[in-house]
Amino acid sequence: MPKQQVKSTDEILTILCEAIKSTLDATTNSSLHYSSTFIKTNKTCLRPEIGCFVLFEGGFAGLVAMNFSAEAALEIYTRYNLNMGMPEEDLAKNHTSNEVADAMGELMNQCIGKFRQMLKSNVGVGVNQTQPKMVPLNQAMKLTLEADLERPQYRRVEFKTENQKFFYLEITLEKVEFIYQAPDNVAVSSQDESSYNGGDGNESPEDFMKKLGL
Repeated sequence: MPKQQVKSTDEILTILCEAIKSTLDATTNSSLHYSSTFIKTNKTCLRPEIGCFVLFEGGFAGLVAMNFSAEAALEIYTRYNLNMGMPEEDLAKNHTSNEVADAMGELMNQCIGKFRQMLKSNVGVGVNQTQPKMVPLNQAMKLTLEADLERPQYRRVEFKTENQKFFYLEITLEKVEFIYQAPDNVAVSSQDESSYNGGDGNESPEDFMKKLGL
């Protein structure tokens, strides 16, 4: 029997967290961290002072929100622009400025793009995304997916910047399990192997799965 390798909802969330961390580490030339504890919640919200959200669908559907304090948003915005060579005196000083919103939206777009790349590499499943929306907020706003998810999963993850400023990832995700049928390490006849590999004895099982769109 083939050996099953299963990736669950929380493992997909780990891929998302790694995508966010690696993207922001590189673009801000700093080191961010996220909690190894994922918090189960019953909703996904945009929260003060800056909230950003994006929808995705394809192999599965979901909604991602990132909520920043003013201090965290300004630190990330400032480090991002300084890393690109912008003079510090030209940077916005208020988290409600359009420049901050635009930069944070662009960074989230890069984070989700990295997530899509890592998801395809790790799981073999693709998703499409909407353009991220960044909103300065004075109070929390609940987000709801129009898609009718039978078993929605809600999670919150705490991140912190290099200067210990906190922001939070919140996600709604339909409950998923990605099951990869890994072949046993057993001897097979050359005829069977050729048939399995599509006639190419050097083709790996992973390549074969990719041909099937898995």
